Amino acid sequence: MLAELAAANAAFQIVKQAVANSGDVLKAGKAISDFVTAKDDLKKKHDKKKRSIFGNVEKETDLETFLALEEINKKEEELKQIMIYTGRPGLWNDWIRFQAEARVNRQKEKERLKKRRQEIIEITILATAIIFGIGLLAVFTWFVIHLKNLQ
Repeated sequence: MLAELAAANAAFQIVKQAVANSGDVLKAGKAISDFVTAKDDLKKKHDKKKRSIFGNVEKETDLETFLALEEINKKEEELKQIMIYTGRPGLWNDWIRFQAEARVNRQKEKERLKKRRQEIIEITILATAIIFGIGLLAVFTWFVIHLKNLQ
């Protein structure tokens, strides 16, 4: 969790420096993207730990995540202020809308990949069953022919 927090902090410092140097928040697009990615990674990592220990999340992990997310949320509030005061009118609202659409698209893509993976598994099972059936039929045919030749 420290790595994600460090990545978010570094990205945010780049955003602040870019705004201080140029006065334009749009010059820091990559850093803003890195900041959001670090936040999402932190949440995913925490959720993964929750699932990995069957719902018994260690209190230290909860506290670490809470404190890290709290720090990121403070920085996100600062980012909001930066976007409002140095960006074009409505930039923050457009950014929030864009993030929501991006999350929905990522979820749809994840579901599509999961469905595709399931289809591949089903096709593999079907192909294996057909090959096994053909092999069984070949063995049965050989056995019948072999029995006829013995009589």
